[in-house]
Amino acid sequence: MFCSACGAQIQPQFTVCPNCRQPIPATVAIALPGRLDRHLRVLGILWVVAGALFVIPGFVLMTLSGVVRLALPAAETVGRFLAPLVLSIIGGSLFIVAAGGIVVGWGLLKHQPWARVAAIVLGIVSLLHPPFGTALGIYTLWVLLSDQGGAEYGRLAHAT
Repeated sequence: MFCSACGAQIQPQFTVCPNCRQPIPATVAIALPGRLDRHLRVLGILWVVAGALFVIPGFVLMTLSGVVRLALPAAETVGRFLAPLVLSIIGGSLFIVAAGGIVVGWGLLKHQPWARVAAIVLGIVSLLHPPFGTALGIYTLWVLLSDQGGAEYGRLAHAT
């Protein structure tokens, strides 16, 4: 059950909302979860999984950055310096993207107030990574940018 004044989750035996202190009528209809609430858990899990999947290529590139120096001839001093640097930068970037996806997914699962905006930004950026990133970006934007998405997410974030 949810409070009709603030949207906080309440127990059936409560007579006063623990969040906003509004009296709860004896006959309170059980509110069905909204569209956002139904999709938010799936979206959070998908972002955590996508973030975790970015850890794998990040780890591979960071490992290669340490090994590539041995594979290049000794005469290629620029290559021996530049190749590990480039691989390290790309691998580190993938680790940052992975951390961002995992943190945003966790934030969506916990209804953190900042997670909606961060997920929208990551959703827009992920549109450029076909096919799975594009699909995740479209789903993220579809869920979070609906007509009532901002108000409903605010209610969910305020209730927790």
